[in-house]
Amino acid sequence: MPTAIEFFKLLPKTNCKDCGQPTCLAFAMLLSNQKAKIDDCPHVSSESKNALEASSAPPIKTVTIGKGKEIKMGGETVLYRHERRFVNPIAYAVTVSDTCKIKERINDIKRLSFERVGMTFDVDMISIRCDSGNAGTYKDAVNSAMELWDRPFILECDETILKDVIEKAAPRRPLLYCATSDNIENMTELAKRYSCPLTLKDASPEDLADLSEKAKASGVEDIVLDMSPANLKECLERQTIARRSAIKKKFKPLGYPLMDRVGSGEYAVAMAAMSTMKYGSLVIFDDLKEYEALPLFTLRQNIYTDPQVPIQVKQGLYPIGEPHEHSPIFFTTNFSLTYFTVRADIEKSKIPVWLQIVDTEGLSVLTAYSAGKFSAEHVAKVLNESGVLSKSDGVVVIPGLVARMSAKLHELLNRKVIVGTSESRDIPKFLKDLSTK
Repeated sequence: MPTAIEFFKLLPKTNCKDCGQPTCLAFAMLLSNQKAKIDDCPHVSSESKNALEASSAPPIKTVTIGKGKEIKMGGETVLYRHERRFVNPIAYAVTVSDTCKIKERINDIKRLSFERVGMTFDVDMISIRCDSGNAGTYKDAVNSAMELWDRPFILECDETILKDVIEKAAPRRPLLYCATSDNIENMTELAKRYSCPLTLKDASPEDLADLSEKAKASGVEDIVLDMSPANLKECLERQTIARRSAIKKKFKPLGYPLMDRVGSGEYAVAMAAMSTMKYGSLVIFDDLKEYEALPLFTLRQNIYTDPQVPIQVKQGLYPIGEPHEHSPIFFTTNFSLTYFTVRADIEKSKIPVWLQIVDTEGLSVLTAYSAGKFSAEHVAKVLNESGVLSKSDGVVVIPGLVARMSAKLHELLNRKVIVGTSESRDIPKFLKDLSTK
């Protein structure tokens, strides 16, 4: 990624402010941190724009699978998450064989869905695999799967069978799996003709780099690399080599998203975890159980969360239990850990409560208060807008850590405000005591 000075040299240097920034240098700093787009500057010359776009393209190419509901892979710019952040989360795919009962299989895959910290985790893709060796059977399986599955998918078959199914599937932009040194010409021709991304597979990073150069020379731009690791050691070594080569050495033949086919079972989950932690963009399972999926989804969420942006829940009114017109009104910040801790402790009390979540950009109570994002004025505005004050005439309970704003909040709301607990764990006892008064 170019530095701010390198960006600045290609800008018009007029400080016109049309980009929304006070100076061209300020705009260049945003560009270098990927917080602005070159199109935000209306006066940059076409030559400079082309140069900027070429120099600012991520060393790992961004590849899009699917159309409408799509998945982006690659686009990475760093080796380590703390340097900036990882961009596009690894995708998990589960195989659908053309010899199985397609509807039952896809329904089973759809049931691999979980909610955690306000987010829903699902399987991202399916890989429709030709195990029958029969073009007609595979074509029927692909057609059935496309009717039942509206997310991205992979066509996993040899090129002779692929020719019979790709025309109908191509508008949904599936990933084609896979091209090897034996069929590279036929597969690249299909990928180019139907504008589909293509997986390349070979036995070593060196051979795979040669294969990607051939594919690119033939006109295929969207490439995914299968490095075919045989074990955890090879997975770590090969994917690290590819990422370091692309980012540190600017070696473009390995600057593409990486994928692994891992099978099923405990070792497959271990391989998937390794790929998730070390630079993978796609993992295809033969099968995946619920107890295997949830830990992987959680691992992925932790790794691909922006370390500079706390996990947040949406601002809103969350009824807990069945609160009524006399139920107390609690409020807290939208930092997810705060929300789920407070909610769990309110639920333990078995007492119905109106819980108002206030948007503080994911900051905790004291941090948000210190930053001016959790003031009495802001809380009063949110409480009025949510309508909770008309739903209940109960007391408003203020977090104990910000007790000092209770008087101001009482003045703004003209409602009884009491100071709650400083620690969430004390909420059940607090609520029980409150209900007896």
